Amino acid sequence: MNLDSNYWENRYQEGSARWDLGVVSPPLKKYIDQLENKELKILIPGAGNSYEAEYLFRQGFKNVYVADLASSPLKNIKSRVPKFPDSQLLQINFFDIEQKFDLIIEQTFFCAIDPSLREQYVIQAARILNKGGKIVGLLFDAPLYEDHPPFGGSKKEYENKFSTNFVINTMEASTNSVNSRNGRELFINLNVKRAIQN
Repeated sequence: MNLDSNYWENRYQEGSARWDLGVVSPPLKKYIDQLENKELKILIPGAGNSYEAEYLFRQGFKNVYVADLASSPLKNIKSRVPKFPDSQLLQINFFDIEQKFDLIIEQTFFCAIDPSLREQYVIQAARILNKGGKIVGLLFDAPLYEDHPPFGGSKKEYENKFSTNFVINTMEASTNSVNSRNGRELFINLNVKRAIQN
């Protein structure tokens, strides 16, 4: 399956990225609201229209970076938040990112990439996180689809994948998901064990 920039651009042009909530996800809003350090360098990979990035920016987090293969969602963010720096809207493959971050916000990206890339995701995330860095976000805890994204998974699979490079602080059923995802999301909070050198 070729989930390249053209695939994703077409999905946004067609309006067929149906997992786009149109608002900041409640579990992530709750997490963001308790963050105190506004200087954190934050990456939201495969961000789509990224209402989380918009919310963070409006709350005073100015070091927020959004990465996506498609250009349309990046343009959508810029249209909603004109002051969002162009240099922090990255049309790039997550696996090609070389900058370092303190926090990766995970919102559907892990379940949008081909499942064969999940181990590479874990390695890349560990590589681009600073010492003490975290992945925080949501993963689908359901089988979902096999032939197109979003691809599902299970807590056991995720524990096996992430425990190689991350300390699992939290990986539990989300208690405040939107209704359409109730009972199908895991909230994760993972600390990188060690920096992986490039």
